[in-house]
Amino acid sequence: MTGRQKKYLRALAHSLKPLVNLGKQGLSPETRRELETQLLDHELIKCKVLDSCPLSKKECAEEISKQTEIEVVQVIGKTLVLFSQHPEDPRIKFPSAWPTSEGVKYTCTEVEKTAVVLDLFLISY
Repeated sequence: MTGRQKKYLRALAHSLKPLVNLGKQGLSPETRRELETQLLDHELIKCKVLDSCPLSKKECAEEISKQTEIEVVQVIGKTLVLFSQHPEDPRIKFPSAWPTSEGVKYTCTEVEKTAVVLDLFLISY
């Protein structure tokens, strides 16, 4: 996943509330199943690592990312942002055209160049 895609997902996840809490049981099979179910329903979720969790937030992120098709987008505080695209019907679609650092390349004719120069001259005069 590219940095721009992660940035886009972080922006989408900003307003989300955590759907799954990792507590005393840590990443038990039930918790993993719940994560997979929520990701199938929503594709992008937040997961909260509680103080009672035996694993740290980094350990949880590593364990979750080892699972198939789950991408850890961000770890902020004790909250993990997780993404997994739906295998059949993806809801989150990434923008097709990303703005470039160079901006839009514009080619113009000599007449347009002359008009721009004249406009600039008249404005400055």
